[in-house]
Amino acid sequence: MEIKQDGDEVYKKIPDLADELPDNSPRYILLSYPLTLASGRLSVPYVMINYLPPTCSSEMRMLYASAKELLRNQSEVGRIIEIDSAEDLDEIEEKLKGED
Repeated sequence: MEIKQDGDEVYKKIPDLADELPDNSPRYILLSYPLTLASGRLSVPYVMINYLPPTCSSEMRMLYASAKELLRNQSEVGRIIEIDSAEDLDEIEEKLKGED
């Protein structure tokens, strides 16, 4: 099996990214998202989002789970955030702020 990049699209808005996520297929998303913390400090965490919708097949779930740590190490992200629906991206800023 091979992990391939799906296009060169750079999303400027989280809702645009959410609209592109498939309903039945998992995805890894590498996200660099600037935000201002409660302390007023600017932070730009680099994370991997593991999108695993409940409607994807068991085989796909196992494949993505087995490659998750490999991709994490290769991409050198700070942490992995697990989501199971595109709507979970609406709360991504709160999840990122909880990192520190």
